[in-house]
Amino acid sequence: MDPPEGYQAAGLFATTFDKVIGLARKNSIWPLPFATSCCGIEFMATMGAHYDLGRFGSERLSFSPRQADLLMVMGTIAKKMAPVVQQVYHQMAEPRWVLAVGACASSGGIFDTYSVLQGIDRIVPVDVYVPGCPPRPEQIIDGFMKIQELAGKESLRRRYSDEYKALLDKYGILK
Repeated sequence: MDPPEGYQAAGLFATTFDKVIGLARKNSIWPLPFATSCCGIEFMATMGAHYDLGRFGSERLSFSPRQADLLMVMGTIAKKMAPVVQQVYHQMAEPRWVLAVGACASSGGIFDTYSVLQGIDRIVPVDVYVPGCPPRPEQIIDGFMKIQELAGKESLRRRYSDEYKALLDKYGILK
């Protein structure tokens, strides 16, 4: 792990508060898996010993939205499940990120029907999309690492910006 930018001398290291918080956030993401189909099986392989997502600071999966900061939506989301996904997203504390895993979560996949949601970005803001049907564990890890990059570089004030408030307003999320 590389230290953040800053001033370094013998026995001393100084940097900005934003960079220290970003480093802590980046290396302690607690994901909440919302898996519904075959992408969930690939995620199970990602958590297994061969790939081990725990190496990236994500040892603990959180099945409580109040303790999670990354919502990983994997698989087909039916329109009846959309309010549940929204409720889980609303219950998560800020800062929160969303990872859409697989073609079904990203765009509805091959299921272009009346009952399947054509991408979860219609109900919650998505930060990173992982393509594939189903995506390989390496792709899921790559998507997770992109979330880590976002978490590490995000300003503490970004969530209070007018652009972010407009984004939340677009999804009907009150702040």
